[in-house]
Amino acid sequence: MASAHSTTDSEPTALHLGGDLRLTRQRREVYDVLLEQRDHPTATELFIRVKERVPSISLATVYNCLETLAGAGLVKQVNLDRAPSRYCPNLDDHGHFHCTSCGAISDVDFKDGPQHSRLRLPRGSVVSQIDVAIKGLCPECAARARQKKPDTRKSRPALN
Repeated sequence: MASAHSTTDSEPTALHLGGDLRLTRQRREVYDVLLEQRDHPTATELFIRVKERVPSISLATVYNCLETLAGAGLVKQVNLDRAPSRYCPNLDDHGHFHCTSCGAISDVDFKDGPQHSRLRLPRGSVVSQIDVAIKGLCPECAARARQKKPDTRKSRPALN
């Protein structure tokens, strides 16, 4: 069984992928880079970052590493609409806020624990996963939108 690490861990001492899976250098580098920024990068964005450390790594290897890490329960694959998958090392129950202007994705913590306890599910249901995606404008984009918006309170010239 995979060992899960909370986002509160400063750095895991060892990753256990379980079964016959080894923690290869490439998998470790992909995982370490993912932990550094926690900005929900795509595989291509991770590839560019990892390539600085491991110049010989290929995009296919990064995809394979991400598939293995996700399968081992060490990262979450985040899918929003038809956009490329993004990857999240936060294994705590949480949702995601997606800025529709700049595309940034941020973690949204649940205040009172897992949200399935507040849902009216069919009797006998067993929740295995919750995906919450909230869309809107991040603080920076919202501020820019407010600055661009014309002030409609100004008086308009009279039509004669």
